[in-house]
Amino acid sequence: MSLKSLVTRQLGVAVLLCAAALSAHADGTAWPKAKPITWFVGFAPGGTVDVLTRAIAKTVSDKIGQSIVIENRPGASGALALQAAARAPHDGYTLVTFPGPILQTTRQPEIGRELSAVSLMSQGPIVLVGSAANAPATLQDLIAVMRKQPGKWSYASSGTGTGQHLAGELLNSLAGTQMVHIPYKGGGQAISDVLGGQVSLGMLGVTPVLAQIKAGKLKAYAVTTRFRIDSLPDVPTMEEAGLKGYDAAQFFVAAVPAGTDAEIVTKLNAAINDAVQTHEVKTILSASGQVAGKLSPKESQAFTVTSLDKFKALAHRAKISLD
Repeated sequence: MSLKSLVTRQLGVAVLLCAAALSAHADGTAWPKAKPITWFVGFAPGGTVDVLTRAIAKTVSDKIGQSIVIENRPGASGALALQAAARAPHDGYTLVTFPGPILQTTRQPEIGRELSAVSLMSQGPIVLVGSAANAPATLQDLIAVMRKQPGKWSYASSGTGTGQHLAGELLNSLAGTQMVHIPYKGGGQAISDVLGGQVSLGMLGVTPVLAQIKAGKLKAYAVTTRFRIDSLPDVPTMEEAGLKGYDAAQFFVAAVPAGTDAEIVTKLNAAINDAVQTHEVKTILSASGQVAGKLSPKESQAFTVTSLDKFKALAHRAKISLD
């Protein structure tokens, strides 16, 4: 074979290999075999977000045939994990659990900007509780008392700018009350102070207050979503209790760096939506008062952006301090 023929043949092979590589990249067939996927979680191991993410990641890993490494980046109400994900290449090998709604004083990566939604993994209510000792009978009774005593009622949350804080401010806005926000770093101390009367009320997650509600030590006035939950079937929603237009959910969305290939996002969405229907994940969701999301990427993105916009507008309108 002549040198010219050999060079021509080698060039032809190179072109074919390049075309095959481009085709594989274009249709997503090369993914996810190249390397393990990293899934960032912005909270410490062992918490609800971490446990839920790990359970979903295990099922997704089995389905797509690639290992998924959970990397915890606790701090700044989840912002450190969001920053790490936003800096990562948009190649389909980075995921992050986006907790919402949450507002911060400094600009952080958000879904709809630096990040894109893959799937709404779950959503669930916050519950408004107070000490059962001498508690008003209903939410409307409580609101009536608070209106007569503006500024004398307080509520505990898991932190400034969190969904629990925002749920309390939404109550203030719609009910015409003036509860004072008291942020805590953990649910345990918040519950103790509500029980002891140091704080009037709590806007808290279902899991940490469930035992005290069932023991009759805490009065549950309402859940913040428009649906009731199995673990508290007799507790009405805010709307059912007479506060029209009220809706506030805590939610967790799987997200990727913006610009990630749409076919990869679609495959991840299908795998996550299957995962949230498994017995293991359903058990975790039930224990935390959450329900599976099972939305498309587009629907998940719209859900998240709408929720964030709603609470940004509330924070601006009510001049809510996030410091």
